[in-house]
Amino acid sequence: MFNETKKSIEWGHDTLTLETGKIARQADACVVATYGETSVMAAVVFEKKPKVGFDFFPLTVHYQEKYYAAGKIPGGFFKREARPTEKETLTSRLIDRPIRPLFVEGFKHETQVICTVLSHDLENDPDVVAMIAASAALTLSGAPFLGPIGCARVGFVDGDYILNPAVDDMHKLRENPEQRLDLIVAGTKDAVMMVESEAYELSEEEMLGAVKFGHEQMQPVIDMIIDLAGECAKEPFDFQAPDYAELYAKVQSLGEEAMRAAFGNTDKQERTAAISAARDLIKEGLSEEELEDKNLGSAIKKLESSVVRGDILKTSKRIDGRDLATVRPIVSEVGLLPRTHGSALFTRGETQGLVVTTLGTGDDEQIIDALHGESRSNFLLHYNFPPYSVGEAGRMMGPGRREIGHGKLAWRALQAVLPAATDFPYTIRLVSEITESNGSSSMASVCGGSLSMMDAGVPLKAPVAGVAMGLILEGEDFAVLTDILGDEDHLGDMDFKVAGTENGITSLQMDIKVAGITPAIMEQALAQAKDGRIHILNEMGNALSEGRQEFSAHAPRIETMQVPTDKIREVIGSGGKVIREIVEVSGAKVDINDDGTIKIASPNAECIEKARGMIHAIVAEPEEGMIYTGKVVKIMDFGAFVNFFGKRDGLVHVSQLSNERVGHPKDLLKEGQEVKVKLMGFDDRGKVRLSMKVVNQETGEEITGDA
Repeated sequence: MFNETKKSIEWGHDTLTLETGKIARQADACVVATYGETSVMAAVVFEKKPKVGFDFFPLTVHYQEKYYAAGKIPGGFFKREARPTEKETLTSRLIDRPIRPLFVEGFKHETQVICTVLSHDLENDPDVVAMIAASAALTLSGAPFLGPIGCARVGFVDGDYILNPAVDDMHKLRENPEQRLDLIVAGTKDAVMMVESEAYELSEEEMLGAVKFGHEQMQPVIDMIIDLAGECAKEPFDFQAPDYAELYAKVQSLGEEAMRAAFGNTDKQERTAAISAARDLIKEGLSEEELEDKNLGSAIKKLESSVVRGDILKTSKRIDGRDLATVRPIVSEVGLLPRTHGSALFTRGETQGLVVTTLGTGDDEQIIDALHGESRSNFLLHYNFPPYSVGEAGRMMGPGRREIGHGKLAWRALQAVLPAATDFPYTIRLVSEITESNGSSSMASVCGGSLSMMDAGVPLKAPVAGVAMGLILEGEDFAVLTDILGDEDHLGDMDFKVAGTENGITSLQMDIKVAGITPAIMEQALAQAKDGRIHILNEMGNALSEGRQEFSAHAPRIETMQVPTDKIREVIGSGGKVIREIVEVSGAKVDINDDGTIKIASPNAECIEKARGMIHAIVAEPEEGMIYTGKVVKIMDFGAFVNFFGKRDGLVHVSQLSNERVGHPKDLLKEGQEVKVKLMGFDDRGKVRLSMKVVNQETGEEITGDA
């Protein structure tokens, strides 16, 4: 009934297996990839007729995690998987980016790739397995796909690169100082297609070495996919790339001069208007038949690309007049908003980000319910891209894939320099509002985010800056561009974002639109990016070079204290009674962790100290020889009981009340009276022995010579 094909190799620390022919046979191709006990199914379908009027390739990639894969039931009221999580969205983008450029130019058939996590062993991350499964399915499907691609995850410990480190090692990157890198690299047999990384100040040489290592390690995977395809790939789909050479020649003759003049405008809005006018001029010279040609949009875009790319390669001058390595003018400002905890406005050319920092308590941490388990995050970064930032009126919706992806890239760049939670017990939320955009708004979020946190008083290990690099590649000729404009991104061959400190790289992301780039091009891009990053850091230093020493008056103050774990129950009390009383009496907010760490938060220092004192009285033990202020709670014939330490009572024997003879304790004391006592020790039964007569009741000082 089934025509199954299976291939396996030993790869890294586990076995990688690809299977096809048994599941989802009505799809154009379906492959189940298994690494260890993590399995992902990738199904591919492409329409056999092109979409009419589309000037882009309608490819969609969906990665979805099923909770049954880890033997779990989803949380929430409905108990089923709902909208995509951040991890699912980011992984969908991760798979899309290296496969999209490898479809034959002009292919406009709607294509869908669905990757479903079927099993998760909690050791091997499904994202790499999903990308391999998608690559194999596309290679088998018969679609005009110039793959296959392979991919690998790379770690870096003690100078050594690690292939496919465990999930826990990557999720706890901030807590593990030995592990300095989480990098995913994808590529073909000959070239790198995509890089995504989170790093801890790696040098350019170390980062390039990681990319090369990953590309080498993925080669057996590519060979296995080719071997699988040799046995069961479908016949190639009969697709002929559209030939519109004649139409392009006419478009070029009608509009090249006007288009060249349009791209000569250095102002974005003026340039956009001039390009639109040049397009209208071209259309005015075309016949009705030519205007209805479905390839007209592609022909006009090809002309725009030819003008921009040709000028850069010939003259090394760019659209706005800069040379290849110059960064646009930068203006940095901090402390713009009076009520926020920290704020910064970072402007680079026509790209601008308003980034705001809010400091919160442990209650504000994000609880993440994921396939690998529940976790908490005390650093959040949210990126918003409203339509007005590019001078347009558009729909206002929730964050899409782009917003989530750009926000995560900026998060990766900044999290490497955050202080340890034990040193800075705050939840930090950054919001980047992109108010203008003309290239690399995610890197503006990095720069603005670094300044905003320093303005809020966050003690960063070092400031972070980011820059986006571009590429124009024609045959053997290429030009690497620093700080690209939107048009250079749109019409160029690479978007290579590098962020880091003065000492090293904290995040790198590379997307390309050609069939891979060489190590030589990447090495030049990294070197050029370092120069740009150092320049931007110096410009940022004009606004603020280190974190402020004082918090905003509106920010909470948080202090921590440590208590023995066996005392946690006493601080909380039955049903939370004790901790509620502490909060009500002190006015401070109190959070207790399972390890005995207590966070006390309030804008008022007196409230914090009051809460600290109440907690200390509960958990601390009285010390022999110390003098305490107490209150008489009960008077007996043989002495008085004094509450002197939290809820701790002790006996002052009648012989220890005074140096003078006392007939009855009631002659000297009354209930509720405040007295000074010295802890003399404990009797054989552990009972407390107190003395009043060795303490001056007015000053609280010990009277020497008497006991």
